[in-house]
Amino acid sequence: MALRHAVLAALLEEELSGYQLAKAFDVGVANFWYARPQQLYAELTRLEEDGLVAGRDVPQDSRPNKRLFHVTEAGLTELETFTAASAKPAFVRDDLLVKVQAADHVDISDLIAQLTERAQIAQAKIDLFGTLLRRLRDDRTEEEFLRHGDRVGPYLTCLRGVAFERENLNWCTRTITVLEERRRIHARY
Repeated sequence: MALRHAVLAALLEEELSGYQLAKAFDVGVANFWYARPQQLYAELTRLEEDGLVAGRDVPQDSRPNKRLFHVTEAGLTELETFTAASAKPAFVRDDLLVKVQAADHVDISDLIAQLTERAQIAQAKIDLFGTLLRRLRDDRTEEEFLRHGDRVGPYLTCLRGVAFERENLNWCTRTITVLEERRRIHARY
């Protein structure tokens, strides 16, 4: 998957400025794709040059004009092609896992601190995604929303984000417990 597909998917629901797109990535898209704002602005430019999005200027009082982008028919066709193609399996590539791999040969104090921080980040994301899910669902039950609600795609990807972060939280918590217990045991000898 390329960043272009994540941007196109994020623009399906409404016109967004580059700034709004960056905020959307922080909240909703970040559970499956991370991009820095500079990358998003550059991708919007490429997508517009390729005719996959169109932009329009919106005048603003006492501020520079805002440029809003929406997906074109060509962009929808690109997403159709992307969606029809076979999805490649994801691979984990995480510095923290490399550090844990080396846990038997290094001082684990910093590692435990990093695992604690990662667990806190995971919990914050779980809370954020929970808020987003409730907002998407409105006052309906999840089952009712999944059967009859609008915007089921963002909801389902957000559910995956919650599951991913819960697993991160559980793994960090368990790893911290194991490392601390091993440190206590080895300190006795």
